[in-house]
This record gives sequence, C-alpha cells and structure tokens, in this order.
Amino acid sequence: MIALAENEKLRQVEDAIKKAGRTPSSQKNLTKEFELKAKPTILKLGGSAISHKDKPLAANQFIIENLAREIAKANVQQLVVVHGGGSFGHPIAKQYAINEGFKDASQIIGFSKTHDAMAVLNGLVVQALIQHNISALGIAPSSFILTKSSRIEKMDNSIVAELLRTGFVPVLYGDAVLDLDRGFTILSGDQLVAKLAINLDAERIILGVDVDGLFTADPKRDSSARFIPYITLKKLKMMQNWIEKAKVTDVTGGMYGKIIELIPAIEHGVQTAIVNATKKDTVRKALCNEKVVGTIIEKE
Repeated sequence: MIALAENEKLRQVEDAIKKAGRTPSSQKNLTKEFELKAKPTILKLGGSAISHKDKPLAANQFIIENLAREIAKANVQQLVVVHGGGSFGHPIAKQYAINEGFKDASQIIGFSKTHDAMAVLNGLVVQALIQHNISALGIAPSSFILTKSSRIEKMDNSIVAELLRTGFVPVLYGDAVLDLDRGFTILSGDQLVAKLAINLDAERIILGVDVDGLFTADPKRDSSARFIPYITLKKLKMMQNWIEKAKVTDVTGGMYGKIIELIPAIEHGVQTAIVNATKKDTVRKALCNEKVVGTIIEKE
C-alpha cells in the first residue's frame, strides 16, 4: 500500500509538470531549447549620445533617428540593443539617491519616477527602430532581474534568448531594480551589457558613445588626451586607476564605469569596440565589421 501511495504521488507530480507544459527531460534541456542560430551582437547606445545630458528629459531625436536608420541598413541578425539613461534616468536617480539603496520612504516615488523616465526613453528608441521596419521590443530589466549589493544576482536569460530566436530585436536599458540586500538600486546599462554578452555567448559588444573611443583623458576637456585605437585586457586593467571619470551627472560612473563593467565580458572572450554613435554611419560600419574609427578591446 505504501509503495502504491508513493507511485500515485509520483504520477501526480509528473501530471502536474506536464500540465505546466514541461517534462523532467525538458527541464534538463532548457539551454538547448533556447539555443541561438548565431552568436548575437550586443549594441549599447550611450545615454550621452541619444540624449542632451545637460537638459533633463531631453532626447536627441536626430541621433536616435540616425541610429535607427543605420541599424536597419546593417541588418544584423541576432542583435540586442541596450541604451543608457542620459538626461532621463540619471538626474532623477541622483535626486532620490536610488543608487544608495532604500533608506527612506520618500525614495519610493523616486524609484518609480526613475523607471518611468527610462521607459519613456526606451519607447522613443523602440518607436524609431519600428519606423525603420525593425521588429524591436522594449523590455524592462526590473521585470526579470534582481540584484544583490548592486550586482546582478538573478536573471531570466530565457526571455531575451527566446525573443532573439523568434526574430525580435530586444531593446533593454539601465533601470531602477529591486536589490536583495539594499532594497533597490540602479542597474547600469553597462553591467547589463556585460552580463548579456556572457550569458548569451555574444560574438561582440559595440559601445556607442559621444567620443571616438577610449582616450588617456577626457578629450572634451583635455586637448592633450591621446586616442587609444587598440588595447588588450592586460593593459586595460593597468589603466583602471587613471581613466578619468566623467564630471557630468552620471550615477553609473561615466567612461570609467563602462570600462570596469566590460572587463568580465572581455575576459569571457567577447571582442569589444567603442565608437562614436553621434558620427554619421559609424555604428552601421561597426555593425557590418567595416573599418571605422574607434577603440578595439580584446582579451589578448
């Protein structure tokens, strides 16, 4: 009787799994289920490029339209787009100290405002892509990512992978997210880019910013800044202590923050290029692997 009871329980469990649309074997093969046809490209559109960072909530619609046109011309298969916050997310996040975690109930509305501002910018980017016949779909990272001490702890990779497999271009962004230790925090688009590149085994990362690549100092403020066309990971790590931080309002650390966040992906073997997204045809050329002014970062 005991054996029959145990068998009945096992049968009930298997039936429940089948009703949920899964079988024990399909659980084991989950990664194969979302196997991609080709290694994806992760394109990051910097907030400094797609917005006017000195004017709150001011999109650079001209650049957004140009980038959408270039992405359409490049016609890259398996593309993921991630954009930064620029003048949309950063000022509000800073005002309410969202990056410092939950300390006061007054911050909660700030969390909502930050996320809403980013969703608005995301809508503008997605709309521009759709107008150029790109099957773009905006995704809020806060809907499938949890952080711990501001680092990604839990992330449902199947969502982005299945969108890619189906033929969509997922469009994500830096977002205000829930944090297991701090209550909430800011997840930078750069941390998200690196994590996606590793989890999806991306072929490359293209980082579109508002300068020509990596420099020894901020070229906008230092005329002696030297351009770096190519650098290895070893040399990049040596530069960490003196890559100059941006002085604009950026709660994610400017160029310094971008470089630090990209290191894990580069260690994983993902080639990274930093190019000027504000210069005509630069992003298209980068996506098409054509010669373009920019900085190439490789593991070795």
